[in-house]
Amino acid sequence: MAKATPATAALEKARIAFTLHEYDYDPNAQRIGMQAAEALGISPERLLKTLMAKAGNATVCVLVPSDKEVSLKRLAAAAGVKDAAMLPPAEAERFTGYHVGGISPLGQRKRAASFIERAALAHQTILVNGGRRGLQIEIAPDDLVRAIDAKAADLC
Repeated sequence: MAKATPATAALEKARIAFTLHEYDYDPNAQRIGMQAAEALGISPERLLKTLMAKAGNATVCVLVPSDKEVSLKRLAAAAGVKDAAMLPPAEAERFTGYHVGGISPLGQRKRAASFIERAALAHQTILVNGGRRGLQIEIAPDDLVRAIDAKAADLC
């Protein structure tokens, strides 16, 4: 069994069921989420990448399928602000306490408003980063939404 992370600890504390999946992380992959989906043999629309962004003056967590790109215009609209921009990697790491390639929406150092692509809610289970490179958490979408108090929106 994989070593516990702040993400898995948060789910255990909340008594939310999840399954861990480990894979060989490729630090040279062009698209980390796509590499993870391929390594695990699952469809990329079920594996959500965790992105950190600024929406207005607030840092937000954004979950979108690994085969899609977030629309910053749609993110800003969902957050009720004029503009949004991606956080630089070093700032995302400082905010979350995780390394890029291992940023989980769960157990972050600071709490951020979270947004999830609405289409992801249609799946029975989805996968999100488990808090370290090479670890994914499989969870029911409703449980994830509840755990991070995410707002569903059309983000892609």
